[in-house]
Amino acid sequence: MRLLVVSNRLPITVVKEGGNLTFQKSAGGLVSGLSAYLGSLKDSSFTTSEYMWIGWPGISVEDKEKEDMKLKALSEFRSYPVFLSEEVMENFYHGFCNKTIWPLFHYFPSFAVYDEAYWNHYKHVNETFCNTVMKIIKPDDVVWIHDYHLMLLPKLLREKMPEVPIGFFLHIPFPAFEIFQLLPGKWRSEILQGLLGADLIGFHTFDYTQCFLRCVLRILGYEHDMGQIATGDHIAKADTFPMGIDFGRFYSAVSSPEVQAEKETLKKNLSDFKVILSVDRLDYTKGIINRLQGYEIFLEKNQQWHRKVILLLIVVPSRIGVESYQQMKNKLDELVGKINGRFGSVDWTPILYQYRFLPFYPLVALYNISDVALITPLRDGMNLIAKEYIASRIGKTGILILSEMAGASKELGEAIIINPTNREEISEALKMSLEMPQEEQVKRNLVMQDRLERYNVVRWADDFINKLLSIKRKQKGFNARLLSYYMREQLISDFKKAERRLIFLDYDRTLVPFAKHPQMVKPTEDMLKILKQLSEGSGTEVVLISGRDKNTLQDWFGMLNIGLVAEHGIWIKEKNADWFLIKPLKNDWKPQIIPILKTYVDRLPGSFVEEKDFSIAWHYRGADPELGFMRAKELMDDLINFTANIDVQVLQGSKVIEIKGGGVNKGTSAMYFISKGSFDFILAIGDDMTDEDLFRVLPQTAYSIKVEIAPSHARFNLRNHTEVWKLIEEIIKTN
Repeated sequence: MRLLVVSNRLPITVVKEGGNLTFQKSAGGLVSGLSAYLGSLKDSSFTTSEYMWIGWPGISVEDKEKEDMKLKALSEFRSYPVFLSEEVMENFYHGFCNKTIWPLFHYFPSFAVYDEAYWNHYKHVNETFCNTVMKIIKPDDVVWIHDYHLMLLPKLLREKMPEVPIGFFLHIPFPAFEIFQLLPGKWRSEILQGLLGADLIGFHTFDYTQCFLRCVLRILGYEHDMGQIATGDHIAKADTFPMGIDFGRFYSAVSSPEVQAEKETLKKNLSDFKVILSVDRLDYTKGIINRLQGYEIFLEKNQQWHRKVILLLIVVPSRIGVESYQQMKNKLDELVGKINGRFGSVDWTPILYQYRFLPFYPLVALYNISDVALITPLRDGMNLIAKEYIASRIGKTGILILSEMAGASKELGEAIIINPTNREEISEALKMSLEMPQEEQVKRNLVMQDRLERYNVVRWADDFINKLLSIKRKQKGFNARLLSYYMREQLISDFKKAERRLIFLDYDRTLVPFAKHPQMVKPTEDMLKILKQLSEGSGTEVVLISGRDKNTLQDWFGMLNIGLVAEHGIWIKEKNADWFLIKPLKNDWKPQIIPILKTYVDRLPGSFVEEKDFSIAWHYRGADPELGFMRAKELMDDLINFTANIDVQVLQGSKVIEIKGGGVNKGTSAMYFISKGSFDFILAIGDDMTDEDLFRVLPQTAYSIKVEIAPSHARFNLRNHTEVWKLIEEIIKTN
């Protein structure tokens, strides 16, 4: 078993110098975190230390250079490059990824650009990644895809390698539905379907997971059970895994000679001051302007701290050349100059500002000598800087001021948590942190360090991979129930050998797909022709067993020589005979129930009541899916309580709740037909809870099939109605 890590960038960056290609280590939390995990695989619960990392090498190269790069990347770095042209990367990375997804998912919708060309390049790059993965993937590999650049890739891979475990992790926030729906309808549906191609979709926080599940419900109509989503052809799981850091690396690095040397240099200039540290990439999501303004208010209100405190502002260059980022840089420069000019003096500069990337050891030294870390993103998926700061505090002192909009705030509750848009709150937090007793600092940091040490990056990745493999095992349990090629051949053989055959077929979602209104799925001429062929076979009886009313079934199928069952077993019609009730039933309960249902119609726009002879159905398939889900739960509770002393049944199906006379179901009507003769072949196919009554009463030798990958009393499963028709057509060929 081998782990394939797939991300936009490789852990190495290829640079062309003097006509030669050189390889450098890539920067970033994802690379450092995953590298630590991959290095630990031999000691983890994962079954192998083999892995390969697939991604873009950071450069476009000529065809003649590709083979050399590929060989060196594979042999020295266990990496496999995805080759993309500069034009494609411009539209994909700088275009769709950074001008559409990044601002939208970080709640800056006014910054988002909706360009069809960007979207087409995004799709193209995901397809290119898929083709590259397919060149090296093996049947026993595990695939772990990372981040927003590749949200279409899970589905593309599943279509080619459905048996391979596929995990996806999103390292940025997943937005609320009201933000996500700003994407054009086709794009947002394809993104969600792409993500659901994974077996496990991971997020940093519970909130992001819930936002994703809500979007899936409202846009695709898939409900979930504790994060588990039945997509029709497989079970996917959305879950929360807050990414950790390599705690030991940061904690032990403080004592290294390199960090000690950096500290000595820093102390020469900073020993007389309390140091507030701000380290961030240049980005509008990081709230750097807000924190500077909060610091300015702090200096206004707390003159006693003048000449005693310094803000070390480290801004890491990002997306150089992008106009909006350059404008932000200009505004940042102006604000730093304004604050220093307003409050500074010959012997004191309130802000020490550096616009550069910091290597590991100087960064750890800054973490260790800073009294306060000021981390105030306006929106951030996790923010590993906050965790790195705490890990570097080997003396247990120091205060972390952290934005509640960062994913890390859900784990680091002992920090001073602030609203980053409230500059007054930032000012107050600075005062509180600078005046906090050391005992209180130690108390807070001990708790956070213990948590970060236990749930480090290796534990995070291990948990994700183990969960992925667990879900795949569960899927295989379901897949084992799929009607295999062997069992299909056995079924057809038994059908062919049998003298008397009985076939029960449900209609909605078994023979036709789900529709917003029941009348939208009237049978086509081709469907009627196939059913006619099936029913005319010698010794074959076909029974259409449905929840629909008898008039509709008569109108749609009365011309066929088949049996019909309406209202889930209440009405029965044998072929060439009239309709009759399976047992005497009363309607006197209807006037009590209808007002309740009409109340819920008023409370849920798009829902409606369908009244049949001896049953009533409340449909909500055309209503808002999220509100419909809530209203259906409320209605079920009301009906179960109300009908406790009434001889009726309350059934919940696919986007419908039905109330009908008691003591009758699809099972009782099926037993009526079974008792009419001696059948040596029985087949029943259905899709929802009402069909479970049918599956329960069938003899063990019968072939019972549930349509959808879901638990059932049926012996086998098929994925959808299309597979049902393929089976029926195969049966007809032998008839």
